[in-house]
Amino acid sequence: MKRSILFSSAILGLLTSSVLADHHGKKQNQLTDEEKQDGWELLFDGKDLSQWRNFKGEGIRDQWIVKDGAFTLTKKGGGDILTKKQFGAFELKFDYKISKGGNSGFMYHVTEEENTPWKTGPEVQIQDNVDGHDPQKAGWLYQLYAAETDATNPAGEWNTMHIIITPEKCVHYMNGTKYVEYVKGSKDWDEKVAASKFSKFPKFGKPTKGHINFQDHGNVVSFRNVKVKDLDS
Repeated sequence: MKRSILFSSAILGLLTSSVLADHHGKKQNQLTDEEKQDGWELLFDGKDLSQWRNFKGEGIRDQWIVKDGAFTLTKKGGGDILTKKQFGAFELKFDYKISKGGNSGFMYHVTEEENTPWKTGPEVQIQDNVDGHDPQKAGWLYQLYAAETDATNPAGEWNTMHIIITPEKCVHYMNGTKYVEYVKGSKDWDEKVAASKFSKFPKFGKPTKGHINFQDHGNVVSFRNVKVKDLDS
């Protein structure tokens, strides 16, 4: 009996510790009162992907699942997913967790005029910077603007991106560290695009409003705390 009581007490202690850890930890997929007052909106509530759909599709393929307060591409074939709503000037914050050696991406101002999102929307790279094979590192604007530092956490750990997109200035932050700043459509921008693979696609970077898009690059990747502030509204 004594052993049973001690065992029960130990289990209770573990459960209590778990509850306290959850209670004192950051609340996921929620807006603070300050964020609500400042105009932020959730693009993912931790329960479903009702604000998203596949690129050039109506629903979302089964390879994308919602589990444990995140949405995850479990394997290749899920296709890119994008917001049903379009945005011009905006701020976006989200957490991502990439698999070992994995690659993905976030694109903005995506339209569905072409057969893939990256032919219209610039891509902010997401990858495992240690074991990934792409020389373009996480947080960079793919082939256009590179950061001089690496503030990413290792594969399997969460990272937070904060992206500001306006006609006057675009800025990328990784885990609170400023990465790059540029003006979309500026002379410098046009020169960099002309020197990249995107020069072959006349509609690349031209839209000033479009969908927010997360990429299926064939590797496991998870997202949570996806929130946006529409600067045009």
